[in-house]
Amino acid sequence: MSDNASSSSSSEQRPRGLNVDALKQHVLVHKIDCGLWAMRILTVFFTFGYFLPIFGSAQNAYYKALIANAAINALRLHQRLGRVRLSREFLAELLMEDSCHYLFYSMIFLYVAPLTLVLLPVVLFAILHAASYSLTLLDTMGQNSWWGARLLISLVEFQSLNILRLIAFTEIIMMPLTVLFVLMGRASLLTPFIYYHFLTQRYTSRRNPYNRNMFYELRVLLERTAAKPKMPSFVKAALLGIVNFTVKLAPPQVVQPQQHQQ
Repeated sequence: MSDNASSSSSSEQRPRGLNVDALKQHVLVHKIDCGLWAMRILTVFFTFGYFLPIFGSAQNAYYKALIANAAINALRLHQRLGRVRLSREFLAELLMEDSCHYLFYSMIFLYVAPLTLVLLPVVLFAILHAASYSLTLLDTMGQNSWWGARLLISLVEFQSLNILRLIAFTEIIMMPLTVLFVLMGRASLLTPFIYYHFLTQRYTSRRNPYNRNMFYELRVLLERTAAKPKMPSFVKAALLGIVNFTVKLAPPQVVQPQQHQQ
């Protein structure tokens, strides 16, 4: 009698730890979301393959990461906008989507020589979104499953604000780097102009204010640095010149930085 009770209790506890059937059902119902999660994991894998080319060429891993990022954002656009419509309204709505911005980003650098910093926003976004959906998958499998993975996910979510700020800073610093790449002969003359269009899209993003907030923080930092009493006059003039030039290039739609909204 006691053996039967213990066996029944153990069978009841087993699904709590790892509910594979629930996971299979979740994957069948949410095929696109799970596909996006898998592609983000691949993006992280390809990025590490670029830095540690154990399984093949680093250059191939670099372009595979960009292609995976392009596929992710194309699929996200399909989720958000549905079927393509040949209208001005659809095009305006398309250009306002963050996924369109990073689809555009991947296409820019697919035709440029590999630059390590290009992969930083790609892999950080992949880590953020993959971690978030991994928690959903773990909850589907059971509340107590894979506590080690849950700890790593909590660390990523705890640093999400800093990660988004780092992505915004990278987006900005990439602008002068594209000009430098043209001078080095590693990018075409059109690359900085195309990237400037991407940067203006990020600045005016509806859902992600971190780019324009970072622009504001950098402007304040440069102005405060230039205002220091012991600052040489030529350095002060250079810093204020950078600020004035950047302000002139800023899109007129957004004047003040917005706070992040969940």
